[in-house]
Amino acid sequence: MHEVAIVGIGQTPVGEHWSSSLRMLAADAIKAALDDADLEQVNALYVGNAYGATYSSQTQLGSLIADFAGLNNIEAYSIEAGDASGGAALRTAYLAVASGAVETALVLGVEKSTDSIAGSRVQARSVSLDGDYETPHGATLTALAAILMRRYMHQYQVELSAFEGFTINAHANGAKNNFSMFKNLVKAGRYAKAPMIADPVNLFDNAPDADGAAALILTRLDRAEDMVPQPVRIAASAAASDSLALHDRPDPLYLKAANLSASKAYAQAGIQADAIDLFELHDSYTILSALTLEATGFAARGEGYQLAQNNAIGLAGSIPISTLGGMKARGNPAGAGGAYQVLEAVLQLRAAAGANQVAGAKIAMVQNLGGIGSTAITHILRT
Repeated sequence: MHEVAIVGIGQTPVGEHWSSSLRMLAADAIKAALDDADLEQVNALYVGNAYGATYSSQTQLGSLIADFAGLNNIEAYSIEAGDASGGAALRTAYLAVASGAVETALVLGVEKSTDSIAGSRVQARSVSLDGDYETPHGATLTALAAILMRRYMHQYQVELSAFEGFTINAHANGAKNNFSMFKNLVKAGRYAKAPMIADPVNLFDNAPDADGAAALILTRLDRAEDMVPQPVRIAASAAASDSLALHDRPDPLYLKAANLSASKAYAQAGIQADAIDLFELHDSYTILSALTLEATGFAARGEGYQLAQNNAIGLAGSIPISTLGGMKARGNPAGAGGAYQVLEAVLQLRAAAGANQVAGAKIAMVQNLGGIGSTAITHILRT
């Protein structure tokens, strides 16, 4: 197996891109990544997309995007794993390059949520849930997150306000990111007063649906060192799954897939959790942030929320998260979210994160979740 490195990154701002189509967003991110790596062509394109069929009435994204971006006749197809599609596309590219089957691969995460609005958008996202036992009864991703959050608050005797540090941190970081959807700060005390979406999940718990595209270029490490001054090595890539339906899990407050994929990644990289300098976790819902910190070894069961209370998750904390705003403030472009997470970790390891820089960052972990933790894909990056 070859060692693999990231040599190019590119992104579009996250937001509501009413005047741009899915293929246009994709092409913009691809061009930026190719320019960053000083390349004109790659051997393969792996597209991470969750809802192209239901949001945009479009499949065959590999061929569509490769043609529109001028990457003609290359291997190109899309990978779907719900909101973990971006992470799954990266893992696919990593395995292709590591095996020697592909020399240079381009990973693209892209989503165009504004092609669908209001209730139709909720319905479009619900295809990630169990179509026999969840969605027919009105379940949505947000409703299931609310069930988890209510259970957590009951089991550990936690008030809603205890989670506000996650939102405050995300918005403080997103305010300094030129590519984020939201630049507003959230003041202490405002979080628990926000309008409810699915009690107890409120407006400040739920990452906003968004449009966006992020691209990453991978090649062998030995080749990367001659191409760019700061290749970022992929030290580990691991994936795991759990029951798709929440009601099938013996302990719904234990993100088993998150735990398993992180444990595999730690073993591959030869490190423990305390070696991680920053963690781009999947904060599509605040409760997932707390549960993920517990599942990946940064907090004991029932204590993940405490890291947000003592600012351990801030840029200068013991385990910085959502360092450029996370899904909560940067915005959540669904299948593209995992690619944005990795791109932001690369910026940190290049010491190119500007006002959001984590001092001395050498090792970053990124975890992308599909559904309510049904799929978990973890990567560890290092300089």
